[in-house]
Amino acid sequence: MAGILASLGKDVEIVNGQATPSNLAFIDPQKKICVLGEDRTVEDLADVDVLMVLDTSAWIQLGPMGDVVRTTKAKKFILDHHVGEDDLGAELFKDPVSEATGSLVLQAAQQLDVQLTPEIATPLFAAVATDTGWYRFNSTTSQTYRTAAALVDGGAHPASIYKALYEQDSTGRVKLRGRILERFVVEQNGRLAHTFVRRADFDQCGALPSDTEDVINNGLAIKGVEVAVIFVELKTGEFKISFRSQTDVDCSELARRFDGGGHKAAAGATVSGPFEEAQTKVLDAVRGAMS
Repeated sequence: MAGILASLGKDVEIVNGQATPSNLAFIDPQKKICVLGEDRTVEDLADVDVLMVLDTSAWIQLGPMGDVVRTTKAKKFILDHHVGEDDLGAELFKDPVSEATGSLVLQAAQQLDVQLTPEIATPLFAAVATDTGWYRFNSTTSQTYRTAAALVDGGAHPASIYKALYEQDSTGRVKLRGRILERFVVEQNGRLAHTFVRRADFDQCGALPSDTEDVINNGLAIKGVEVAVIFVELKTGEFKISFRSQTDVDCSELARRFDGGGHKAAAGATVSGPFEEAQTKVLDAVRGAMS
């Protein structure tokens, strides 16, 4: 979106609450993405005219950027495809039927007659591909493939994007993944799989919090599993919960019970510890939804 707006002559800056994970660095080769608290302060962003939030409508997912959204005097816009939403005081551009916010950004480019470049097309292809599980989720439609084709025509290179995302693992990431897979418990007559990560695991494996991304999908790869859940301990002592479903169980409804959100097939939330209490509370809710 920044590239699209810049091509229209707008002065655009991207600011995130955290640094870009190393496995996603390929989307920002010129290192234009700023980090709040490192490159920019809340005060630095006080005089912007427009603040746009992409791919979330939830306060909890904004992290440190929530302070910017709360205090800004700028006109606020949200471009999102998630079902749930908080009141961020912004004008909504939302399509919960869309498979990815990346698809909505492409639609904006097309409506604005912006010529795609590899710098625009590459992160958009990554966004659509990852949100659809590389086109294997039920959200994928014939239009999704037309979107992918337009992005490839615009300069995206699928093989290079896949390699950057999934074939550049650190030793720590591989070790952590092995530990997570070893801990999978399957219950409910083989229909539910769950696992967890504690803070000590990151240090012991030499891994990063971002190294847990997508590992939950391995739970759904177990024959007969319909719902998968992972608990990831945060520095705060809270637990980030990720839900995945390939049945009628609605992950977004489960997440909402814990002030989270997402889609029917994939959603997340954060719950307080201690671990045993959080695990019992969340898994009881999942079991109830599956009964």
